Amino acid sequence: MKGIIFTEFLDLVEEKFGLEMVDKIITQSKLKSEGVYTAVGTYSFSEMLQLLENLSNNTGVSIDQLLLVYAEHFFSVIETNYPGLLNTYNDPIEMLASIEDHIHVEVQKIYPDAELPTFIVEEKTKNSIVMIYKSSRAMHHFGLGLMNKTFEHFNSTASIVLEKIKEDGTEVRFIVNKN
Repeated sequence: MKGIIFTEFLDLVEEKFGLEMVDKIITQSKLKSEGVYTAVGTYSFSEMLQLLENLSNNTGVSIDQLLLVYAEHFFSVIETNYPGLLNTYNDPIEMLASIEDHIHVEVQKIYPDAELPTFIVEEKTKNSIVMIYKSSRAMHHFGLGLMNKTFEHFNSTASIVLEKIKEDGTEVRFIVNKN
């Protein structure tokens, strides 16, 4: 998992819960990196899981809710650092439909060894899209948060239904209807 995911996560934890919480969750985790991350480094997903679990245990906030909030934070990083990527699109449905064929291609150019989830478009109309998310990491709530912010970015809203295809969350259907 790319280091930017870790550095931004710890920035969010500090912003929302304080520097003491950052120190606490790092200390409670058994991290090969010892909690020292660079944006361009690559780290084990198990480290992110430990940090999330410890943050959830210390705050009482579910991991899914933490991922949702984190994704909303991470979208602002995309807006700031990669505005050209977002400016390519005029509509949130079009942007979501292009995740696999454009956005992830661009991410791979910046981070060639990034392990990205797969998004398969099942159905698409002007105002709706049905997508299948597949990832061994089961971070579908991170995807949901990014989708929410995508609509907000385009001054729009949507109803987004998440259906687990596999109970462990490694395969999820997103049913998105633009309001």
